Amino acid sequence: MEETSDLVRTDRRALLAAGVTVVLWASAFVSIRSAAAHFGPGALAFGRLLTASVALGLVLVVKRVPPPPKQAWPGILISGVLWFGLYMVTLNWGEQLVDAGTAAMIVNIGPIVIALLSGWLLKEGFPPLLLAGMAVSFAGAVLVGLSTSNGGSASVGGVLLCLVAALTYGAGVVAQKPALAYASPIQVTTYGCFVGTAVTLPFVGQLVDQLPGAPLGAVLNMLYLGLFPTALAFTTWSYALSRTTAGKMGATTYAVPAVVVLIAWIALDEVPAALTLLGGAVCLAGVAVSRKRRSPQA
Repeated sequence: MEETSDLVRTDRRALLAAGVTVVLWASAFVSIRSAAAHFGPGALAFGRLLTASVALGLVLVVKRVPPPPKQAWPGILISGVLWFGLYMVTLNWGEQLVDAGTAAMIVNIGPIVIALLSGWLLKEGFPPLLLAGMAVSFAGAVLVGLSTSNGGSASVGGVLLCLVAALTYGAGVVAQKPALAYASPIQVTTYGCFVGTAVTLPFVGQLVDQLPGAPLGAVLNMLYLGLFPTALAFTTWSYALSRTTAGKMGATTYAVPAVVVLIAWIALDEVPAALTLLGGAVCLAGVAVSRKRRSPQA
């Protein structure tokens, strides 16, 4: 009985951490929309990661956190290159070539990639409720994408970049999961961020050139992206991921489109269409199904 109570508390903490991640990642779309008009894809990714690296590095110094053990480094390096580095650059770049709705639909393949790879490589299996919930949520993401698409022709290059972003995101999450068995969430996040910053170093010149001409609002949005949707949200993500399966965490991110709609409604006064609201509701319903536990058989 006591063990069951501990499991419930752990799951609630993981769910709370996942909720913080979802809200902050959703807010990132609003900030990116502002900053991307003044910074190139690589420059924005480098500035965001550099900000996060400085903040997380200071936390490590103050708390005297040692480097991760060598067993955690393969996962940290792979997730740092794929998720922190390539994902951020390709997503920023792809969203400049296709409309937001198309990008959202393609990138939402990512959680499906996570479920398939984690079921195969991490031996998490393929729980029926998880797969059913993800199918429902993906349908909701498609509805949101269709409702926010501008109806223009999508660039083939943009579609391919968004597809690469989805694949690198999914593979990066699956690589990160084993590292959390040997290192703490703050270690995995911080050193993954360091790796991602190193990967985006080729864009440092672009950032230096564009920074003087960028308005204060765009610079503040870049700093916000580094401090909150990256430094804080990736840490809460790692905390939650260490306490549940990669498949379930991937499914949880399907709540992001619904939260983006809500934030844009409140912050930008963008009144969502009926189809957008329906898609957001379907996304949340799918997440609820994917997180549901199967009742024990009598």
